[in-house]
Amino acid sequence: MTIKVFDTQEVQDLLKAATNIEGAEGNPRVKQIINRLLADLFKAIDDLDITPDEIWAGVNYLNQLGRDGEAALLAAGLGLEKLLDIRMDAEDKQAGIEGGTPRTIEGPLYVAGAPVKDGLCKMDLDPDEDAGPLVIRGTVADLDGKPVANAIVECWHANSKGFYSHFDPTGAQTDFNLRGAVRTDAQGKYEFRTLMPVGYGCPPHGATQQLLNGLGRHGNRPAHVHFFVTSEQHRKLTTQFNIEGDPLIWDDFAYATREDLIPPVTEKTGGAGLGLKEDAYKEIVFDFVLTGLVQGQDNQLVNRLRASAKA
Repeated sequence: MTIKVFDTQEVQDLLKAATNIEGAEGNPRVKQIINRLLADLFKAIDDLDITPDEIWAGVNYLNQLGRDGEAALLAAGLGLEKLLDIRMDAEDKQAGIEGGTPRTIEGPLYVAGAPVKDGLCKMDLDPDEDAGPLVIRGTVADLDGKPVANAIVECWHANSKGFYSHFDPTGAQTDFNLRGAVRTDAQGKYEFRTLMPVGYGCPPHGATQQLLNGLGRHGNRPAHVHFFVTSEQHRKLTTQFNIEGDPLIWDDFAYATREDLIPPVTEKTGGAGLGLKEDAYKEIVFDFVLTGLVQGQDNQLVNRLRASAKA
């Protein structure tokens, strides 16, 4: 078809009316964003000759996405969350902010409310026969290498089945299994005693994987561990590292991998003395470097809907 109606007065009037772009009522920012997005959609329908069947398939898909509760998962899978990181990296460069641990995506599986421990947190609250012990430790410092005391390091990751507590479809985990929070000591040190995670895949019958199938893409992530690091005098850091050796490190469907976020994994013994499930264990040393506030403000805080629970 060669029908083009986007530039007609009828369609332009419809766009103005639908978004009330010239009206006095409503939120000006909401109207600005919706007007642009709706205009882009209208033009895409024209340019690509999108059919009514395809339009209603898309509407039905959005309904399914909502029923599955996977909008945030899809945002990661389509690179939207990675784009936000790219923009924040560019914003830092423009402001002359250099150094610090690289940011990367938060993902959709954080749960607020983990109790904060001083210096050390044991995260494996539930048994997991298929996961070996892991110690994650390091320091939090500023750009000058000075330790940051009283920083809060939050950590969360999947179990050996690729499931996160609170979201586990099997119901096998308590809310804060493999989730923890530590307050650093005077030397900026933190430590988590936990179990080795594996990667996960999108729910195979969910809306996200349905769209990825249409794109000819997989929906899998390498094994990784998430972190928030906060301090009163520094910007919040949202990051994660991948587990060295995972074959999907550079084929992450959520595009979260970065060069400086693949720390080495070391084989250790003496786990029995640390209260680990086995004497042989793996250790990852990962040091965080925080950047300072911008004119006294933390411009890294992101308001989004997050799950929460009570320990």
